Amino acid sequence: MAITQSVVAAVSEQIGDARATRIRLEIGKLSGVVADSVRFCFDLAAGGTPLEGALLEIVETPGRAHCRECQREVQIEDFVPLCECGSADLKLLGGHELKIKEVEVVEQCV
Repeated sequence: MAITQSVVAAVSEQIGDARATRIRLEIGKLSGVVADSVRFCFDLAAGGTPLEGALLEIVETPGRAHCRECQREVQIEDFVPLCECGSADLKLLGGHELKIKEVEVVEQCV
């Protein structure tokens, strides 16, 4: 819930008096953030804010790493990263992000 509240607060601060109609987040598989939990908490966290009623889109990105043993780039699906060659000597390249990628807003008429 705290992560979702932080996203709502950050977007609300940036859009001022406008009303958000759509928010797109990018959540990496290795970020520790559970996309389904963010979806579940979003309506509650957005209530009473400029994000209330907005559509939440979440793009989940896979973990990526470079294997120092075989020099391949591999996709990582969990927190125990192993290359297909069996090596655990990996440099993480992606999948640990939580980004607000896009916010669609409608200006309020006064």
